[in-house]
Amino acid sequence: MASVPAGNPPDVHRPIEDYALIGDHQTSALVSRDGSIDWLCLPRFDSAACFAALLGDEENGHWRIAPKGEDGPCTRRAYRPRSLVLDTVWETATGTVRVTDLMPQRDRCPDVVRIVEGLDGEVTMRSTLRLRFDYGSVIPWMRRSDGHRVAVAGPDSMWLRSEPEVRTWGKDFGTHAEFTVGKGEKVAFVLTWHPSHEPRPPQCDPHKALADSLEDWQAWADRCRYKGPYADAVLRSLITLKALTYAPTGGIVAAATTSLPEEIGGVRNWDYRYCWLRDSTLTLGVLLAAGYHEEAKAWRDWLLRAVAGSPGDLQIMYGLAGERRIPEYELPWLPGYADSPPVRIGNEAVQQLQLDVYGEVVDSFMLARQAGLPPKPHAWQVQLRLLEFLESVWRQPDSGLWEVRGPRRHFVHSKIMVWVAADRTVRALEADPRLRGDINRWRAMRDAVHREVCERGYDPERGTFTQSYGSRELDAALLLIPRVGFLPPHDPRVTGTIEAVRKELAHDGFLRRYSTDDETNVDGLPGGEGAFLACSFWLADALHLTGRTQEARELFERLVGLCNDVGLLAEEYDPVHRRQLGNFPQAFSHIGLVGAAFTLFGTEEAG
Repeated sequence: MASVPAGNPPDVHRPIEDYALIGDHQTSALVSRDGSIDWLCLPRFDSAACFAALLGDEENGHWRIAPKGEDGPCTRRAYRPRSLVLDTVWETATGTVRVTDLMPQRDRCPDVVRIVEGLDGEVTMRSTLRLRFDYGSVIPWMRRSDGHRVAVAGPDSMWLRSEPEVRTWGKDFGTHAEFTVGKGEKVAFVLTWHPSHEPRPPQCDPHKALADSLEDWQAWADRCRYKGPYADAVLRSLITLKALTYAPTGGIVAAATTSLPEEIGGVRNWDYRYCWLRDSTLTLGVLLAAGYHEEAKAWRDWLLRAVAGSPGDLQIMYGLAGERRIPEYELPWLPGYADSPPVRIGNEAVQQLQLDVYGEVVDSFMLARQAGLPPKPHAWQVQLRLLEFLESVWRQPDSGLWEVRGPRRHFVHSKIMVWVAADRTVRALEADPRLRGDINRWRAMRDAVHREVCERGYDPERGTFTQSYGSRELDAALLLIPRVGFLPPHDPRVTGTIEAVRKELAHDGFLRRYSTDDETNVDGLPGGEGAFLACSFWLADALHLTGRTQEARELFERLVGLCNDVGLLAEEYDPVHRRQLGNFPQAFSHIGLVGAAFTLFGTEEAG
């Protein structure tokens, strides 16, 4: 299928950056500028969506509340300070109205709360609710009960009510309402999910839920230790990471969505509603640096539970509670965002061998020990078993950090992370004589990996490390070489690599993660992708570490400028058409923002 130019998506879909996030620490929803909730999975991040207009159209499920006759975007919107409570404001010919959206932390069942408040004059509002269970494919049976509208289909049930009660009617398999608010008047809607075989859930007080949510979020935000420049962007990124955390287990999903394309009209559409090991060290680092030790501990504990078992069975990703089976399949009834099929559920990459994740896990264990997180007695034994297995397989090719679906290769970044696993084990044994282990064995492994990478992964003619042994392609993951300590920042092989990556993977001032040219086809997929935001933040880190701090800060400022109006980033950015691409919001991008801010400004006070 030919790609649609990135600047000309079908009109049915809003730009990705038009969305804001609300959530309750177990799932989340995306709210557009025109007041429509177009994506919501219940009861968990990885559950089937009941609003799937994001990947189809309004008939696949959405809920819009907006002034009657206003078809375009709102006048303005913003999160309440230091929270995930969203205010959307319309200024109309007859008055001004605000819709406040939130998902309060749940006691038992998830709620979506939408409070309409008149600010000036009078405004007639319309609410249109189309519930479609199982990713937009199932129209529920609707009935009235005790002042509620009740939707039921199979295992799912939703209850809708308003305070004060407004008249609703059914039409075109949707539930509609129309009402007028004057200055100071409020109408609150509550939509509650629960298993259809259980009794009606307890009623949520929408106004108390708003007050409690603001108090909870602002108390959490007050714990942030970052005080440097761009403090608002850093805090918004941390709030986003918190919102992507599955509270019952501490797992952090890579994104709230599935199948938002990396190229409009392309096929690089993946399900990111799972927890990746590759993110572990960077996630742990930013949480600890920002002062969120409880969240860091919960993530470390999730990690330990997820990797328990045979080291040979280590996966690159897991479900929210550490589930191992994440089968991939497609939803043919959804056309995809901006006509970019297929829509995928699950992720086949879970079956890949990626040597880098062993280094990420071991590095996370060391970071947790250094930060003084409460020790776990079995963590050291897990680490040794991982090393023993890695010792037997590290010379094999793998699928690499980016989960390429082409042939396995000897990816240089993967080998460097093998070195990290051995190095961190040696350093732990040197620092703590109480730990038991064969330090000479792991030193020998560390030295062998280092020697091989420098011999087979470095191109002396061009003065750069390469993506894989013997290749001429580059990889933005090579920017992490000085950060992990494989070589010092001012080693000419490091500075040469940074310059080569910056030159060859440049994308209008930002950075691609690797080349997707047809000649190389390293990932086995057609088409291309945008600038990868996490990699662009890594470039800022690398420039700073090599003494080019002013350039690093200028790049960081440009990257922060890509955040949408409420401070959110997707996975990628199209600098030609100036729009975000990929799943949204993306944890990896926000981790990159926070990490770079601490690197560049961590010792400075905002002013």
